[in-house]
Amino acid sequence: MTDRTRITIKDVALAAGCGVATASRVLNKSGPASAETRARVEDAARRMGFVFSATGRALQSRKSMTVGCLIPSLANPVFAEAVQGAQEELRSHGYQLLVASSNYDDETDNDILTTLLSKDVDGLLVTMAAPQESVPLAQARARDIPVCLMFHDPLPDWPSAHVSNAQAAAEVARQFALYGHERTGFLALRFSTSDRSRNRFDGFRAQCAALNLAPPKLIEITETEANTPSILAQRLSNHPDLTAIFASNDFLAIAVQKAAPLMGRHVPQDLSVVGFDGIEVGRLLDRSLATIETTPEAMGRQAAQTLLTGLQGGAMTELAPLPFTFRAGATLSGPRAKSPDDDRGAAQSPSVPPFTSNDKQG
Repeated sequence: MTDRTRITIKDVALAAGCGVATASRVLNKSGPASAETRARVEDAARRMGFVFSATGRALQSRKSMTVGCLIPSLANPVFAEAVQGAQEELRSHGYQLLVASSNYDDETDNDILTTLLSKDVDGLLVTMAAPQESVPLAQARARDIPVCLMFHDPLPDWPSAHVSNAQAAAEVARQFALYGHERTGFLALRFSTSDRSRNRFDGFRAQCAALNLAPPKLIEITETEANTPSILAQRLSNHPDLTAIFASNDFLAIAVQKAAPLMGRHVPQDLSVVGFDGIEVGRLLDRSLATIETTPEAMGRQAAQTLLTGLQGGAMTELAPLPFTFRAGATLSGPRAKSPDDDRGAAQSPSVPPFTSNDKQG
């Protein structure tokens, strides 16, 4: 019996009764072959345990057939879903995804990109702190390596699969106004290193001004404060006048829910909370989370499709923003009526139709 470790494409072609070129086209999915021939070749390769040598394929095509992917966190399901969508799209075209996370650290971002480039990846999918300032990204461009961003609002010359953070945040301000909130806050973590968070705050603040609401209070917290309800409660206690908080992501919104009782405040009667992303766990809470719901998997697929265009020599143009939906969960209601007869009951919620960004984008 032929040694499985020495199976070559010639062996597969012989077993399938076809030429080497035909077997190569079938296994590379790179050319025409009849359905019968394709079945014979694939069956022979499977029976014999034939696999392509990645090194040999790379030497022949001058491609590694790999794409590097940098994200801030593997723990956040938003990024995980985007990676899943991108991976499925790329695998259908023969590419493998190499994934790394930086834990939101700017220096680590660039170290990882440098490593990925040293592995001769054919393209990059990137979510990072400061792409416009990254030396490795500039080096990738100089080497004609396609790059597509994910989650970032559009930057000059960098295509990005994204939701309009400013537009989505403006919808949160609109909802707060409809429910009668006038004094609001914006809760942020890593504000200085996240353009997503900054753009959400800018869009929220601008819409509050347009609706004649008080300027929202920016509350920047640390990782320790975000993960420790008692400490977060102390921070939020410094802002007793706020009746609603827009958190820059769902995890922070959930943290506010945990901290509120420690301040003697009830969600949503005393404090309404809205998040951003629409992670599934937000639906499963005893009090479901009001949030901006996005589609990270679609974002990953869009980014991968754009990258594939670049890998095939096409032009990678600026991408239109993906749709979002406002999900009115149980953490949003009107502010408590200020009346001597108030028995700690929440104000009635207005009738607000479900919102999707398609309503404004046509």
